[in-house]
Amino acid sequence: MPHAPQQAEFATAELDTALRGGPFHVALRAAIAARGLPLQRVQHHLTRYGVKVGVTSLSYWQQGARRPQRPESLRAVRALEEILRLPDESLIRLLAEADEHASAGRPGVRSYRSLVRASDVLRGLLAELDCPPGGGPHVLGHHERVLIGPRRELAGRESEHIVRAHRDGVDRFVAVHHGDPGCAPERMTVHALENCRTGRIRRHHDTGVLVAELLFDTRLRAGDTFLFRHAVQDGTAGTTCEYVREFASPGGQYALQVRFDAGALPVRCHRFTQASAAAPRSGRRELPVSERHRSVHLVEPRVRSGTVGVGWEWE
Repeated sequence: MPHAPQQAEFATAELDTALRGGPFHVALRAAIAARGLPLQRVQHHLTRYGVKVGVTSLSYWQQGARRPQRPESLRAVRALEEILRLPDESLIRLLAEADEHASAGRPGVRSYRSLVRASDVLRGLLAELDCPPGGGPHVLGHHERVLIGPRRELAGRESEHIVRAHRDGVDRFVAVHHGDPGCAPERMTVHALENCRTGRIRRHHDTGVLVAELLFDTRLRAGDTFLFRHAVQDGTAGTTCEYVREFASPGGQYALQVRFDAGALPVRCHRFTQASAAAPRSGRRELPVSERHRSVHLVEPRVRSGTVGVGWEWE
């Protein structure tokens, strides 16, 4: 029979393997075993984090009979990473990858890995435009209208922003557009519609990322507000089944309207949220779509960090 040090070494090796390849329930079970904690003690530690999860639920999670999905359950998973001394987002990432596998093959859905790569590319494109994170004006309101075309493609979008300068001299806004998989950013066009004009534009073909300067005709002083509109004409990818908007930090109001071509109406629509690219989706709620109005919408009175979006299903 193996000695205690050998058992501990085996448990640690098993945990390392499970954290790299998953699935979630195997990694959770290995982490609990490596720390030598009974489920009652794990539950006790969770209550100290202000999270209530039953022993039965914990047992189901580590057996793979159920997966954490509700916001309270996802809070528990993040707390478990600390309690079990695991790397940040290691368990959350495995949940997200499980969602990725479940949605594999669905058109217009970006994988976790592609989102991470697009984020890295975006940082580089913003640096080319001398736009550090948080360097632009504060967004008080963002109203976005998305058009889905007759081929079920992302035909384009129009955005109206209300911003406030947090320092003197603000005279531009850098807009970001993420095309669907298979898109051609070099064929997309940016249009300044009101109170702005287009400046430099940067594109990255492989990730479908486009960033564009929108130049104001005035320099704002600290505290000044400004309203402007612009549009991106896309239509370069195939069938899409969702539109998402990511927010790096909390901010003002966000409203999203998705309008469908009369000849391409989905059978179902829903809204969802996602705390980070590594987190599974939550907050799903059905959105009715009528043949008359051909659109659905959502409103976030005050956005939080993370992602909010609308998804739909075709026949």
